[in-house]
Amino acid sequence: MIRTAGDLADAGARLDADDSTPLARMAEDTVRARHEAANRPPMPRPDSTRVLVVANQKGGVGKTTTTVNVAAALAQLGQRVLVIDLDPQGNASTALGVEHRRGVPSAYDALVDGEELSGLASPVPDLPLLEVVPATIDLAGAEIELVSVVARENRLRRAIAGHPRIGTAEGAGEERYDYVFVDCPPSLGLLTLNALVAGAEMLIPIQAEYYALEGLGQLLETVEMVKAHLNPGLVVSTIMVTMYDARTRLASGVAQEVREHFGDQVLRTAIPRSVRVSEAPSYGQTVMTYDPASPGALSYLEAAREIARKGAPR
Repeated sequence: MIRTAGDLADAGARLDADDSTPLARMAEDTVRARHEAANRPPMPRPDSTRVLVVANQKGGVGKTTTTVNVAAALAQLGQRVLVIDLDPQGNASTALGVEHRRGVPSAYDALVDGEELSGLASPVPDLPLLEVVPATIDLAGAEIELVSVVARENRLRRAIAGHPRIGTAEGAGEERYDYVFVDCPPSLGLLTLNALVAGAEMLIPIQAEYYALEGLGQLLETVEMVKAHLNPGLVVSTIMVTMYDARTRLASGVAQEVREHFGDQVLRTAIPRSVRVSEAPSYGQTVMTYDPASPGALSYLEAAREIARKGAPR
């Protein structure tokens, strides 16, 4: 059974009970949702930092959108979260409202120059528990610059391992990050390889369309190669169906096929197509702060809860 935000909230009956205009009711809903978002009860923190790589070499599947909104939702649920933007386009940095012009301290400095991640993170406006290591256009040349570097596929893993706020509760303390999300470019190049070597878990967004299934096979082959030679602990822990349109048979068919093949790895919550989700980055925000009452925001919130409840793979 596919769940979307329609199953998570039913405001219709309450809205019909007053005589105010639809626009006024919508504004009231948004204000109420913003207040509730800022005061959500925190979820239990994991015992150690969970490092999740969000990857899919197929473009347009909602990869960056999933990264920033799940990260923002977890931050609203009381989790300390770090997003590492590895996509030279810097879309995650844009959506999180941080500066990422050339010259700004960024993921490039960690990968190419070996700088510590702790000095590269920027706070995210309106979400005090969320930070981001931005991406600049310099990352586009990082793959060429790293070609001659020894152990070039381990650069990000070493940077993450050296961060004082990443680790267990005993080692990193109360100020530790609970989640690290690495947003990858839509390719299987050296940047994505660095992420796969650095991560313990993988989150794969899949668009509810046929072509998405073809790309998934190629991605999983790459994952198996990485596990065999570079990172045996990597696990595909989470698959999320995005851009789900309940009106089409194709969407439900693709979702059903993914669930039959991957079982519990697939989140019960599917992310519906949403104009508000698409609008939010143009305001330098995630949908979690831009319109917390929208179906997209409610769906991402429920998906974040699922990820937190499932915990890290044993």
